[in-house]
Amino acid sequence: MKALVTGGTGFTGKALVHRLLELGHEVVALDVKEGLKTQELRDRGAEVVLGSVTDRDVVRRAMAGVEVVHHLAAAFRELNVPDSHYHQVNVLGTRNVLEAAHAYGVRKLVYCSTCGVHGNVLQPPAGEESPIRPADYYQRTKYEAEPIVREFCGRGLPAVILRPAAIYGPGDPERFAMIFRRVAGGTFPMFGSGRTLYHPLYIDNLVDAFLLAMEPGRGDGEAYLIADEHYVEIEDLVRRVARALNVPVKIPHYPVLPVVIAGHLCEKLCRPFGVTPPIFPRRVDWYRQNRAFSIDKAKRKLGYQPRVDLDEGLRRTARWYLREGYNSVPVSAPSSAQVAR
Repeated sequence: MKALVTGGTGFTGKALVHRLLELGHEVVALDVKEGLKTQELRDRGAEVVLGSVTDRDVVRRAMAGVEVVHHLAAAFRELNVPDSHYHQVNVLGTRNVLEAAHAYGVRKLVYCSTCGVHGNVLQPPAGEESPIRPADYYQRTKYEAEPIVREFCGRGLPAVILRPAAIYGPGDPERFAMIFRRVAGGTFPMFGSGRTLYHPLYIDNLVDAFLLAMEPGRGDGEAYLIADEHYVEIEDLVRRVARALNVPVKIPHYPVLPVVIAGHLCEKLCRPFGVTPPIFPRRVDWYRQNRAFSIDKAKRKLGYQPRVDLDEGLRRTARWYLREGYNSVPVSAPSSAQVAR
């Protein structure tokens, strides 16, 4: 079949495009800019269309002949933009995609939302019906688009909503890179107790969920939390990363409140000058907001089953960082024999 992946040159989108190509599908990757190693997609046969989902004409051109749409494009971690930018891309852009998909008779659309719509999970693990508490513009606008997806589902466009947890894996140039880099340096400053809960999601597991959700009649009109089998405390995650890199790590603890205050101040002071703050609230939230979810619904209704566990996922990610020469690689990196395992 022919599939459209919006956000197709980003980390998650590119992984999905590669898998679809491997399965023999024709793929169009729409994104606002070239991503890391986008040429690989072209070399493997994907059509890459550069443009924004806010541009109706671009969306319609990319949609021609498409049977399945995976809508991943979003404004994410863009700090030097007005708040309205998130609404334009994440809400109005999603409506553009839905309108074009409906007009062209697309048989299935999968919308990538975020587990962040649930905010800080006060009673872990959270399920799909747990309270909605988005904490920032990204999370709020991703949730605001969900009713629009359901609206079009009611108008005859079969659609599924996925809410992924913290995505990581090979090909990720930034999400877990900071964790690996700090661990590789031998010391990981921990602000707070280190017992905050975090729910990783290995990229291959997420791609599995996208493929399941695109099947006819599966999961239509509903939202599904997608994550690995288990969530962990953040200090445990740091120690697992150290094992994946085969390095020792010290984890000194510091109070979290000064960092919270500094994050808000930095963001407020830097925004008028268009400067990316060195620390900001979303980054600080990692130390203090629980992310822990139940994937029972996805298992029951989508047939989802995470195949790659956390330790194996971290090992694969460490190998990729080593192979790509990222500066997260420690001097005492594993030997070639260890990396090959």
